[in-house]
Amino acid sequence: MTTPESIVHQEKAQLDFSGSMSYGDYLHIDQILSAQHPLSPAHDEMLFIIQHQTSELWMKLLLTELGSAIADVRESRLPPAFKKLARASRIMEQLVHAWDVLATMTPPEYSAIRPYLGPSSGFQSFQYRCIEFALGNKNAAMLQPHAHHPERLALVRSFHEAPSLYDEALRLLARAGFAVPAGHLQRDWTQPYEASDAVEAAWLQVYRAPEQHWDLYQLAEKLTDLEDAFRLWRFRHVTTVERIIGFKRGTGGTGGVSYLRKMLDVVLFPELWRLRTDL
Repeated sequence: MTTPESIVHQEKAQLDFSGSMSYGDYLHIDQILSAQHPLSPAHDEMLFIIQHQTSELWMKLLLTELGSAIADVRESRLPPAFKKLARASRIMEQLVHAWDVLATMTPPEYSAIRPYLGPSSGFQSFQYRCIEFALGNKNAAMLQPHAHHPERLALVRSFHEAPSLYDEALRLLARAGFAVPAGHLQRDWTQPYEASDAVEAAWLQVYRAPEQHWDLYQLAEKLTDLEDAFRLWRFRHVTTVERIIGFKRGTGGTGGVSYLRKMLDVVLFPELWRLRTDL
């Protein structure tokens, strides 16, 4: 029989973690919490550092999910791909909301830390570049910022040279019997994707008979969800940067807001958006 004394004894046992792995041990909390090293005397630099560190952690998970989803689509394993793509979209939502916190930084507060940043910039994030390449926004010039770090360069190059998520989706569409042009099934994967009327026609067949092609229809909608979330991330990035620095040049040498606004026009899965007008 459970008595008050036995409950107290059990609780004491659960509070004693000597000789066993604890929460902090498992998550390496000490290393994570000791990784913030402000260079300026400004109070707000801690926000700036943690904002970008946590975003990099979310991007690490996003890359894990995207890489696995691409492999699933390549092997026609759509149910697990759907789960991973749905999770990827939710991760993008977390990244979108992170800008809400950074937006509490005012221009004078950022100006106090900017001289300490040197040429460092989010533009140089190798994980972000891998995400862009995995989603099909290929640009060989974006390899150069990572040339000084061979291991990172090799990782970014591997995503640059591999078929993107959308490339694998089109190959799957072709395996299902749809007329996808040969030039979209075997091509130089390092080149940016070019939209095709024939690819749009293939997706239109799917959307006009969703019950008949349910898995492909679901895949197309998961891709649309993901790009929708990614567009929101880009938009919040632009507005947050403009709010904090206006139209000053970025620390990494880019045009800042002008560069980011150009990125808003990049469409990752063009036929999936165009077909909505033609349905």
